[in-house]
Amino acid sequence: MTEPITPDGETERDEAREVGRPPGSNTPETFVVVGGGLTAGRAVETLRSDGYEGRIVLLTDEEELPYERPPLSKGYLLGNDPRSVVFCHDESWYAQNRVEVRRGVRATMLDTTEHLLTLDGYHELRYDQLLLATGSRVRTLDVPGAQLPGVRYLRTLDDSDDLLALLRAAGGGRRMVVVGAGWIGLEVAAAGISHGLSVTVVEPEPCPLRRVLGDELGGFFTALHTDHGVDFRFGASVEEIRGERGGVAGVRLSDGTELPAELVVVGIGVRPAVELAVAAGIAVDDGIVTDERLRTSAQDVFAAGDVADSYRPWLGRRLRVEHWSNAQDGGVAAAHSMLGHDHVYDQVPFFFSDQYDLGLEYSGFVDDVAAPDVRVVYRGDPASREFIAFWLRGDRLLAGMNVNVWDVSGHIEAIVKAGRPVDVARLTDPSVPLESLAG
Repeated sequence: MTEPITPDGETERDEAREVGRPPGSNTPETFVVVGGGLTAGRAVETLRSDGYEGRIVLLTDEEELPYERPPLSKGYLLGNDPRSVVFCHDESWYAQNRVEVRRGVRATMLDTTEHLLTLDGYHELRYDQLLLATGSRVRTLDVPGAQLPGVRYLRTLDDSDDLLALLRAAGGGRRMVVVGAGWIGLEVAAAGISHGLSVTVVEPEPCPLRRVLGDELGGFFTALHTDHGVDFRFGASVEEIRGERGGVAGVRLSDGTELPAELVVVGIGVRPAVELAVAAGIAVDDGIVTDERLRTSAQDVFAAGDVADSYRPWLGRRLRVEHWSNAQDGGVAAAHSMLGHDHVYDQVPFFFSDQYDLGLEYSGFVDDVAAPDVRVVYRGDPASREFIAFWLRGDRLLAGMNVNVWDVSGHIEAIVKAGRPVDVARLTDPSVPLESLAG
């Protein structure tokens, strides 16, 4: 089809094309980062701090500057932290470091042969190196009434703004149902309690976090939340959200139970945002496939953060991780690789959570906590709510979680990464320094 000609003789496509660095050109290189989360923020920061002087363009489909997500369900949602705490940098930093941030812009097509991105279906941007940090999207609830006003998800800063306003307005006595007892669900439940709501959590499994922590520690979190007034409904799923007068009136469960509610928050997981990569023919499995340097199957295209299914040498396999540290460290590592540095990304997964007066950090990876050869042992007494839990396969440490015990996560990570046999008696003995087991 012939393209329309503009008055100056160029086609509309010519007008829309923004040349970064055509082949053979002496113009500076253009590095493009697609994403508005912590991965993107850390990547552009590292490019500049490591001396890259070329053009940097950061594209985000949100109207916000790049931000990190943990405060959205923690300090900010509790009302303890200001909104500004979420942002990687303020606007002046991007200007001073010559990073072009284009907000409210979607990358809709990627041509890896021509090194071209199509933006919002029309405008074209040429890149020399490209980082896909597109993150993940929430899984939505597919039941009658799921589209009613009063049904909320928590993934973006807008979501957190909206939910915080609802929690503050609800006040004491209002009822909230949380669907899903994962990390987000539990943190939202804790926020609801702190704002004075009556909170019920619905979870098909027999305890919270069962697939991550197992039954024993899942029971620990049941007790923690029950002690603060949360009502759990285990072994049930949502069949319908009932509406009344234009809002939510209640939730009907698979066992026939009716839960009255004015607010429903759904936290049933996320899926990697791989659409751009799939359309471009880039290899995708459980996320965008990368090697240990975060390189994808397409030349000059990298992936990091939630969306990346990256090879980890310490583990001997690929792994996709949806946690803060992977976004933080992955953005840094991707920038090194874009600059041609010999940098292997071999991070041990790490995450943290804050619920009421309990804080925890988790380091490591357990592929199946229910496997018969996996066991959990403790340093300290879980009943005191100050302890460290260790998951082992035989005499090798897979992961550790410190609960209200601090300055030990680095030692746990070192033991996990070393992969050597550990003396379980010394591991569980509080008098033995953990760092002595990492050598």
